[in-house]
Amino acid sequence: MPEGHSVHRIARQFGVNFVGSRPAVSSPQGRFAQGAALLDGREMLDARAVGKQMFLEFAGDQWLRVHLGIYGAWDFSGEVRVDSSIQIHGQTPGHSRLGQNGENAGPGRAVDRDAEDSVTSIGAPRRTRVRMAETDKESAVSGTFPPEPVGQVRVRLLTDTVCADLRGPTACEVLTPAEVDAVVQRLGPDPANANTPAERARFVERAGKKKTPIGLVLMDQAVVAGIGNVYRAEMLFRAELNPHTPANSLDRAVLEALWDDWAELLEVGITVGQMITIDGLEGEAYQKALVERDERHWVYKLEGTPCKRCGANIVLEEFGARKLYWCPGCQH
Repeated sequence: MPEGHSVHRIARQFGVNFVGSRPAVSSPQGRFAQGAALLDGREMLDARAVGKQMFLEFAGDQWLRVHLGIYGAWDFSGEVRVDSSIQIHGQTPGHSRLGQNGENAGPGRAVDRDAEDSVTSIGAPRRTRVRMAETDKESAVSGTFPPEPVGQVRVRLLTDTVCADLRGPTACEVLTPAEVDAVVQRLGPDPANANTPAERARFVERAGKKKTPIGLVLMDQAVVAGIGNVYRAEMLFRAELNPHTPANSLDRAVLEALWDDWAELLEVGITVGQMITIDGLEGEAYQKALVERDERHWVYKLEGTPCKRCGANIVLEEFGARKLYWCPGCQH
Protein backbone atom coordinates (compact mmCIF):
# COMPACT_ATOMS: atom_id res chain seq x y z
CA MET A 1 0.00 0.00 0.00
CA PRO A 2 1.41 3.42 -0.91
CA GLU A 3 2.58 5.36 2.12
CA GLY A 4 2.19 9.08 2.68
CA HIS A 5 5.19 10.26 0.67
CA SER A 6 3.92 8.64 -2.55
CA VAL A 7 0.48 10.22 -2.29
CA HIS A 8 1.96 13.66 -1.64
CA ARG A 9 4.19 13.27 -4.71
CA ILE A 10 1.16 12.38 -6.83
CA ALA A 11 -0.83 15.34 -5.48
CA ARG A 12 2.03 17.68 -6.37
CA GLN A 13 2.07 16.29 -9.90
CA PHE A 14 -1.61 17.10 -10.23
CA GLY A 15 -0.89 20.53 -8.81
CA VAL A 16 1.57 21.48 -11.54
CA ASN A 17 -0.09 19.64 -14.44
CA PHE A 18 -3.85 19.91 -13.90
CA VAL A 19 -4.74 22.66 -11.43
CA GLY A 20 -6.05 25.61 -13.41
CA SER A 21 -7.07 23.45 -16.37
CA ARG A 22 -10.43 22.00 -17.37
CA PRO A 23 -9.64 18.34 -17.98
CA ALA A 24 -11.90 15.96 -19.80
CA VAL A 25 -12.88 13.35 -17.22
CA SER A 26 -14.03 9.89 -18.31
CA SER A 27 -14.26 6.33 -17.05
CA PRO A 28 -12.99 3.95 -19.74
CA GLN A 29 -13.84 1.04 -17.46
CA GLY A 30 -17.34 2.40 -16.91
CA ARG A 31 -17.48 1.92 -13.13
CA PHE A 32 -17.03 5.66 -12.48
CA ALA A 33 -19.13 6.95 -15.38
CA GLN A 34 -21.58 8.88 -13.21
CA GLY A 35 -18.85 10.56 -11.18
CA ALA A 36 -16.83 11.35 -14.30
CA ALA A 37 -19.85 13.07 -15.84
CA LEU A 38 -20.10 15.34 -12.79
CA LEU A 39 -16.45 16.42 -13.11
CA ASP A 40 -15.99 16.51 -16.87
CA GLY A 41 -14.90 19.93 -18.12
CA ARG A 42 -14.84 21.57 -14.69
CA GLU A 43 -11.79 23.60 -13.70
CA MET A 44 -9.51 21.82 -11.22
CA LEU A 45 -8.88 24.24 -8.36
CA ASP A 46 -6.67 22.30 -5.96
CA ALA A 47 -4.88 19.00 -5.35
CA ARG A 48 -3.96 17.91 -1.85
CA ALA A 49 -3.00 14.81 0.09
CA VAL A 50 -3.78 13.92 3.68
CA GLY A 51 -1.94 10.80 4.70
CA LYS A 52 -2.74 8.08 2.17
CA GLN A 53 -5.73 9.88 0.65
CA MET A 54 -5.77 12.43 -2.16
CA PHE A 55 -8.41 15.09 -2.81
CA LEU A 56 -8.85 16.94 -6.13
CA GLU A 57 -11.05 20.03 -5.96
CA PHE A 58 -13.14 21.03 -8.98
CA ALA A 59 -15.27 24.09 -9.61
CA GLY A 60 -18.83 23.91 -8.36
CA ASP A 61 -17.93 22.44 -4.95
CA GLN A 62 -17.08 19.04 -6.39
CA TRP A 63 -14.22 16.96 -4.97
CA LEU A 64 -12.68 13.71 -6.21
CA ARG A 65 -11.42 11.53 -3.35
CA VAL A 66 -8.99 8.74 -4.20
CA HIS A 67 -7.52 6.13 -1.88
CA LEU A 68 -5.15 3.85 -3.80
CA GLY A 69 -5.31 1.02 -1.28
CA ILE A 70 -3.05 -1.95 -2.04
CA TYR A 71 -3.48 -2.20 -5.80
CA GLY A 72 -4.26 1.32 -6.98
CA ALA A 73 -1.92 3.34 -9.17
CA TRP A 74 -1.81 6.50 -11.29
CA ASP A 75 -0.21 6.44 -14.74
CA PHE A 76 0.88 9.79 -16.24
CA SER A 77 1.68 10.43 -19.89
CA GLY A 78 2.30 13.38 -22.18
CA GLU A 79 4.26 16.57 -21.60
CA VAL A 80 4.39 16.21 -17.84
CA ARG A 81 5.88 19.00 -15.76
CA VAL A 82 7.52 17.93 -12.51
CA ASP A 83 7.03 19.84 -9.27
CA SER A 84 10.26 21.66 -8.38
CA SER A 85 10.14 20.39 -4.79
CA ILE A 86 10.65 16.76 -5.76
CA GLN A 87 13.45 14.88 -7.47
CA ILE A 88 13.95 12.20 -10.07
CA HIS A 89 16.46 9.67 -8.78
CA GLY A 90 17.96 12.29 -6.47
CA GLN A 91 18.21 15.03 -9.11
CA THR A 92 16.06 18.13 -9.43
CA PRO A 93 13.72 17.63 -12.41
CA GLY A 94 12.11 20.00 -14.87
CA HIS A 95 9.84 19.53 -17.85
CA SER A 96 9.97 16.51 -20.13
CA ARG A 97 8.03 14.56 -22.70
CA LEU A 98 6.81 11.13 -21.57
CA GLY A 99 6.23 8.13 -23.78
CA GLN A 100 2.92 6.59 -22.84
CA ASN A 101 3.61 6.61 -19.14
CA GLY A 102 7.37 6.82 -18.82
CA GLU A 103 9.80 9.71 -18.80
CA ASN A 104 13.20 9.86 -20.41
CA ALA A 105 15.32 9.67 -17.29
CA GLY A 106 18.55 9.78 -19.24
CA PRO A 107 21.59 7.52 -18.93
CA GLY A 108 23.27 6.75 -15.65
CA ARG A 109 20.40 7.53 -13.30
CA ALA A 110 19.63 5.03 -10.58
CA VAL A 111 16.48 2.94 -10.94
CA ASP A 112 15.34 0.88 -8.00
CA ARG A 113 16.08 -2.79 -8.67
CA ASP A 114 12.71 -3.89 -7.35
CA ALA A 115 10.86 -0.98 -9.01
CA GLU A 116 9.64 -0.17 -5.50
CA ASP A 117 8.11 2.94 -3.97
CA SER A 118 8.18 5.97 -6.25
CA VAL A 119 11.77 6.19 -7.39
CA THR A 120 10.45 5.59 -10.91
CA SER A 121 7.14 7.35 -10.43
CA ILE A 122 8.37 10.48 -12.20
CA GLY A 123 11.35 9.33 -14.22
CA ALA A 124 11.91 6.10 -16.08
CA PRO A 125 13.43 4.89 -19.35
CA ARG A 126 11.70 6.42 -22.37
CA ARG A 127 10.13 3.21 -23.64
CA THR A 128 8.43 2.13 -20.43
CA ARG A 129 5.15 2.51 -18.68
CA VAL A 130 5.52 3.82 -15.15
CA ARG A 131 2.95 3.43 -12.42
CA MET A 132 2.79 5.84 -9.50
CA ALA A 133 2.28 3.15 -6.91
CA GLU A 134 4.22 1.38 -4.19
CA THR A 135 5.12 -1.46 -6.56
CA ASP A 136 5.78 -0.09 -10.02
CA LYS A 137 6.06 -2.31 -13.08
CA GLU A 138 7.53 -1.51 -16.46
CA SER A 139 6.30 -2.67 -19.88
CA ALA A 140 6.91 -1.62 -23.45
CA VAL A 141 4.42 0.89 -24.85
CA SER A 142 3.79 3.06 -27.86
CA GLY A 143 4.60 6.75 -27.95
CA THR A 144 1.16 7.94 -29.08
CA PHE A 145 -0.80 10.58 -27.18
CA PRO A 146 -3.28 10.29 -25.73
CA PRO A 147 -2.57 6.60 -25.17
CA GLU A 148 -5.19 3.93 -25.55
CA PRO A 149 -6.51 2.94 -22.10
CA VAL A 150 -4.61 -0.10 -20.82
CA GLY A 151 -6.37 -2.42 -18.41
CA GLN A 152 -9.23 -1.40 -16.15
CA VAL A 153 -8.94 2.40 -16.08
CA ARG A 154 -11.38 3.63 -13.43
CA VAL A 155 -10.96 7.30 -14.30
CA ARG A 156 -9.01 9.27 -16.90
CA LEU A 157 -8.18 12.98 -16.68
CA LEU A 158 -7.05 14.45 -19.98
CA THR A 159 -5.86 17.87 -21.15
CA ASP A 160 -4.32 18.82 -24.48
CA THR A 161 -0.88 17.81 -23.17
CA VAL A 162 -1.21 15.52 -20.13
CA CYS A 163 -3.11 12.34 -19.32
CA ALA A 164 -3.58 10.66 -15.93
CA ASP A 165 -5.13 7.20 -15.64
CA LEU A 166 -6.25 5.60 -12.37
CA ARG A 167 -6.47 1.84 -11.93
CA GLY A 168 -7.43 -0.36 -9.02
CA PRO A 169 -8.18 2.15 -6.24
CA THR A 170 -9.87 1.23 -2.98
CA ALA A 171 -11.89 4.46 -3.12
CA CYS A 172 -12.76 6.76 -6.02
CA GLU A 173 -15.76 9.00 -5.40
CA VAL A 174 -17.12 12.50 -5.84
CA LEU A 175 -17.77 14.31 -2.55
CA THR A 176 -19.20 17.63 -1.39
CA PRO A 177 -17.02 19.99 0.69
CA ALA A 178 -18.82 18.86 3.85
CA GLU A 179 -18.15 15.21 3.03
CA VAL A 180 -14.47 15.95 2.39
CA ASP A 181 -14.24 17.73 5.71
CA ALA A 182 -15.82 14.73 7.45
CA VAL A 183 -13.21 12.39 5.94
CA VAL A 184 -10.33 14.68 6.87
CA GLN A 185 -11.61 15.09 10.43
CA ARG A 186 -11.42 11.32 10.89
CA LEU A 187 -7.73 11.35 9.95
CA GLY A 188 -4.84 12.14 12.24
CA PRO A 189 -2.42 15.01 11.61
CA ASP A 190 -0.08 14.97 8.59
CA PRO A 191 3.23 16.84 9.09
CA ALA A 192 3.62 17.38 5.34
CA ASN A 193 0.60 19.67 5.55
CA ALA A 194 1.22 21.30 8.93
CA ASN A 195 4.30 20.47 10.98
CA THR A 196 3.30 22.76 13.83
CA PRO A 197 3.38 22.49 17.63
CA ALA A 198 -0.41 22.24 17.57
CA GLU A 199 -0.41 19.28 15.18
CA ARG A 200 2.38 17.57 17.10
CA ALA A 201 0.36 18.03 20.30
CA ARG A 202 -2.69 16.55 18.56
CA PHE A 203 -0.68 13.44 17.68
CA VAL A 204 0.76 13.16 21.20
CA GLU A 205 -2.69 13.51 22.76
CA ARG A 206 -4.25 10.86 20.53
CA ALA A 207 -1.36 8.41 20.83
CA GLY A 208 -0.96 8.97 24.55
CA LYS A 209 -4.52 7.79 25.22
CA LYS A 210 -4.00 4.44 23.51
CA LYS A 211 -3.40 1.35 25.63
CA THR A 212 -2.54 -0.60 22.50
CA PRO A 213 1.09 -1.22 21.44
CA ILE A 214 2.89 1.68 19.81
CA GLY A 215 3.53 -0.59 16.82
CA LEU A 216 -0.22 -0.61 16.15
CA VAL A 217 -0.84 3.01 17.09
CA LEU A 218 1.57 4.33 14.44
CA MET A 219 -0.46 2.50 11.78
CA ASP A 220 -3.74 3.97 13.04
CA GLN A 221 -4.64 6.63 10.47
CA ALA A 222 -6.92 8.32 13.02
CA VAL A 223 -3.87 8.96 15.22
CA VAL A 224 -1.34 10.02 12.58
CA ALA A 225 -1.86 10.05 8.82
CA GLY A 226 0.38 8.45 6.24
CA ILE A 227 2.51 5.90 8.11
CA GLY A 228 2.52 2.40 6.62
CA ASN A 229 4.41 -0.81 7.23
CA VAL A 230 7.82 0.43 6.11
CA TYR A 231 7.87 3.71 8.00
CA ARG A 232 6.36 2.04 11.09
CA ALA A 233 9.16 -0.51 11.32
CA GLU A 234 11.92 1.97 10.58
CA MET A 235 10.68 4.69 12.93
CA LEU A 236 10.43 2.28 15.85
CA PHE A 237 13.96 1.04 15.19
CA ARG A 238 15.32 4.57 14.98
CA ALA A 239 13.63 5.37 18.31
CA GLU A 240 14.88 2.09 19.85
CA LEU A 241 11.31 1.28 20.88
CA ASN A 242 9.90 -2.20 21.38
CA PRO A 243 6.83 -2.34 19.10
CA HIS A 244 4.81 -4.04 21.85
CA THR A 245 5.17 -1.14 24.32
CA PRO A 246 1.75 0.33 25.22
CA ALA A 247 1.54 3.81 23.73
CA ASN A 248 0.11 5.32 26.90
CA SER A 249 3.18 4.19 28.86
CA LEU A 250 5.54 6.32 26.76
CA ASP A 251 6.78 9.70 27.96
CA ARG A 252 5.44 12.73 26.13
CA ALA A 253 8.99 13.53 24.98
CA VAL A 254 9.23 10.11 23.31
CA LEU A 255 5.99 10.66 21.41
CA GLU A 256 7.09 14.16 20.40
CA ALA A 257 10.36 12.71 19.08
CA LEU A 258 8.39 10.16 17.03
CA TRP A 259 6.38 12.97 15.43
CA ASP A 260 9.54 14.94 14.64
CA ASP A 261 11.18 11.88 13.11
CA TRP A 262 8.08 11.17 11.01
CA ALA A 263 8.08 14.76 9.74
CA GLU A 264 11.74 14.46 8.72
CA LEU A 265 11.43 11.06 7.05
CA LEU A 266 8.26 12.09 5.23
CA GLU A 267 9.93 15.16 3.76
CA VAL A 268 12.84 13.04 2.55
CA GLY A 269 10.42 10.56 0.99
CA ILE A 270 8.46 13.27 -0.79
CA THR A 271 11.57 14.99 -2.09
CA VAL A 272 13.57 11.95 -3.17
CA GLY A 273 10.81 9.49 -3.92
CA GLN A 274 12.27 6.80 -1.70
CA MET A 275 11.73 5.81 1.90
CA ILE A 276 15.35 6.35 2.93
CA THR A 277 15.52 5.78 6.68
CA ILE A 278 19.27 5.51 7.26
CA ASP A 279 20.74 8.94 7.93
CA GLY A 280 24.00 10.33 6.62
CA LEU A 281 24.18 8.43 3.32
CA GLU A 282 26.40 10.22 0.81
CA GLY A 283 28.06 9.61 -2.53
CA GLU A 284 28.26 5.97 -3.55
CA ALA A 285 26.38 4.80 -0.46
CA TYR A 286 23.49 7.13 -1.28
CA GLN A 287 23.35 6.03 -4.91
CA LYS A 288 23.42 2.39 -3.81
CA ALA A 289 20.55 3.08 -1.40
CA LEU A 290 18.42 4.39 -4.27
CA VAL A 291 18.91 1.08 -6.09
CA GLU A 292 19.01 -1.44 -3.23
CA ARG A 293 16.19 -1.43 -0.71
CA ASP A 294 18.30 -3.23 1.90
CA GLU A 295 20.85 -0.39 1.79
CA ARG A 296 18.31 2.28 2.77
CA HIS A 297 16.49 0.46 5.58
CA TRP A 298 17.50 -0.79 9.01
CA VAL A 299 15.02 -3.63 9.52
CA TYR A 300 12.28 -3.68 6.86
CA LYS A 301 12.32 -7.03 4.99
CA LEU A 302 15.66 -7.88 6.59
CA GLU A 303 14.37 -10.69 8.78
CA GLY A 304 16.95 -13.29 9.75
CA THR A 305 19.91 -11.04 8.93
CA PRO A 306 22.22 -9.41 11.49
CA CYS A 307 21.22 -5.94 12.63
CA LYS A 308 23.49 -3.32 11.10
CA ARG A 309 23.82 -1.71 14.52
CA CYS A 310 24.02 -4.50 17.16
CA GLY A 311 24.36 -7.77 15.25
CA ALA A 312 21.21 -9.44 16.63
CA ASN A 313 19.03 -11.16 14.05
CA ILE A 314 16.11 -9.09 12.75
CA VAL A 315 12.75 -10.62 13.70
CA LEU A 316 9.62 -10.94 11.55
CA GLU A 317 6.26 -11.49 13.19
CA GLU A 318 2.57 -11.13 12.40
CA PHE A 319 1.33 -8.06 14.22
CA GLY A 320 -2.15 -6.66 13.77
CA ALA A 321 -2.61 -8.66 10.55
CA ARG A 322 0.51 -7.04 9.07
CA LYS A 323 4.17 -8.03 8.97
CA LEU A 324 6.35 -6.40 11.59
CA TYR A 325 10.14 -6.22 11.34
CA TRP A 326 12.20 -5.29 14.39
CA CYS A 327 15.48 -5.85 16.21
CA PRO A 328 15.18 -7.42 19.70
CA GLY A 329 18.75 -6.27 20.43
CA CYS A 330 18.20 -2.58 19.81
CA GLN A 331 14.47 -2.37 20.55
CA HIS A 332 14.24 -3.88 24.02
